[in-house]
Amino acid sequence: MQQIAFQIGSFTIHWYGVLLAVGMLIGLWTASRRGMRDKISPEKIFDAGAWLIIGAIVGARALYVVSYWDRLFKDPLYPNVPWTEIFMIQRGGLVYYGGLIGGTLAGLLYVWKSKLPLWKFADALAPSIALGYVPGRLGCLMNGCCFGRETGVPWAIHFPKEHETHGLGVHPTQVYDSLLNLGLYVGLALLHRRKNFDGQVFASYFLCYAVTRSLVETFRGDYPPQQYLGGVVTPAHLVSILIFSVGAGLYWKLRQQKPARAA
Repeated sequence: MQQIAFQIGSFTIHWYGVLLAVGMLIGLWTASRRGMRDKISPEKIFDAGAWLIIGAIVGARALYVVSYWDRLFKDPLYPNVPWTEIFMIQRGGLVYYGGLIGGTLAGLLYVWKSKLPLWKFADALAPSIALGYVPGRLGCLMNGCCFGRETGVPWAIHFPKEHETHGLGVHPTQVYDSLLNLGLYVGLALLHRRKNFDGQVFASYFLCYAVTRSLVETFRGDYPPQQYLGGVVTPAHLVSILIFSVGAGLYWKLRQQKPARAA
């Protein structure tokens, strides 16, 4: 755990923000290369970047604030927290599913405005979403958030004693998530070369990510006790069911369309 990357005078740069930015940049770059297979210029992908980043950050922070309102503003240990804490994303506090929803909505608006082929554009981006997620989750590790349940497995990690985990061994859920999404990126990138219809890669991302996220969620330990349903189900499990259902519906619907042009 190392929250601060470096300082410039009184200005502090956090590893969380650095790794989040790295994830966004490599995601856009790889998507720009992939988009050329479907005759989408790299400039269009990079132009979409600002829309996607703003939409993702707004959505991710909004869902975090809603989900952790009591922790932010009703914790008796931290009374009188200013309302501006809502915007303090440099300290962490972004819920990925909120970012996925916000980024998707922003992407839809950009595609409509730019008159781009929707599902070809979505297929170009989908593998890169998984790739960009990898350094983002490592940023969570450096920040000390999204940690796992207490465990005695040999690969358990130990945060400092002043951390919420009190120095006990916990599952490295951030690493689990990063490795699974790296594998997901490879799988989706290969699928993009062999897809049978436009939108297949994007729908497959929804399906696969919902499964991998649900798996990792079973090891999470950072939710308040009242947010665990039945002791094991987290709010993200419920959202995963929704995302999986959307992915399945898209896959079934888009498969009825004309087959994609062979790459």
